[in-house]
Amino acid sequence: MDLTESPTWIVVGIDGSEAAINAARWAVPEARARDIPLRLVYAVTAPPAGAPPGDADLDIEYGETSLRAACAAVHAMKQPVKIETDLVVGPPSRVLINESRSATMVCVGSVGIGWLARRVLGSTAENVARRAQCPAAVIRTNRGAQKPDSGSIAVVVDDSVENDLVLEHGFREAELRDAPILALGVWRWGFGEIPYQQLEHRLGRWVAKHPRVHVRPAAARDGAAEFLSDTQESVQLVVVSHADADKVAKMIGPLDPHFGHTGRSVLVVR
Repeated sequence: MDLTESPTWIVVGIDGSEAAINAARWAVPEARARDIPLRLVYAVTAPPAGAPPGDADLDIEYGETSLRAACAAVHAMKQPVKIETDLVVGPPSRVLINESRSATMVCVGSVGIGWLARRVLGSTAENVARRAQCPAAVIRTNRGAQKPDSGSIAVVVDDSVENDLVLEHGFREAELRDAPILALGVWRWGFGEIPYQQLEHRLGRWVAKHPRVHVRPAAARDGAAEFLSDTQESVQLVVVSHADADKVAKMIGPLDPHFGHTGRSVLVVR
């Protein structure tokens, strides 16, 4: 989605997990910067045939409780943002992908509750990253997420047609979150280093447009996912095109059972 298009709202998938609440917190600056509402959505799963009549009521009750908890977490940030909530019937992935058709951005936590939490990337997050019709943010799980994030905004830089949109979103995120840019040059360049002249040319107009953003180049000839899996760089967010949507799990990094967080969030741009 072009950033000049008329904005609607920022959608956040809520499922009762701390990961979803972290995603809602992360989305607050996005909504404030655009002066649009934060739309919190809980997907109510239709009960299978033959299920006890009260099952649907229990899911609705749990959904309402989850939405109230997410609203409370956002209000606790004391940021002036309008919040809308909704219970929508359908599987979570389908609900959020449908929501993405009229959203400025859709945000989900990197893991959910129950068995999903044991995976590096929950199936809903994976489906949304691949199939959303607007930019999709998969937000890392972090028990300290109510504190400001630190680290660079890593942005893939190449000569593809869609890369300008990736750079536009990346520099906007860097300015919004007062963070530096880590420019990942992914050109293959024999056995030498990244062609810095080519990288400087690609970044030139974005640097001029965002003079307050500090930019540091890095060679990522094997791709962003491979670079991030090996680097010790502190990265809070990776901005990539939809062509890299299948690598989101690797970019986020493994779940750390001792500290309860994953390495970084990912914004997939369309």
